[in-house]
Amino acid sequence: MAVLFFLAVGGLLLAYEHRAHLFSGSSLLIFLLLLCSLMHLFLHGGHGHGEHGK
Repeated sequence: MAVLFFLAVGGLLLAYEHRAHLFSGSSLLIFLLLLCSLMHLFLHGGHGHGEHGK
């Protein structure tokens, strides 16, 4: 729990310090982040479930 707390605080501080870059209206950056997230969710193909050899 402590590690998650420190990672969250670090992420918030990093976002606060770089807010000019994050919210500058760069739609390409937002599109790439959303695309990567969607690809991660939908294109894994169910890895790690153990049904490969049957």
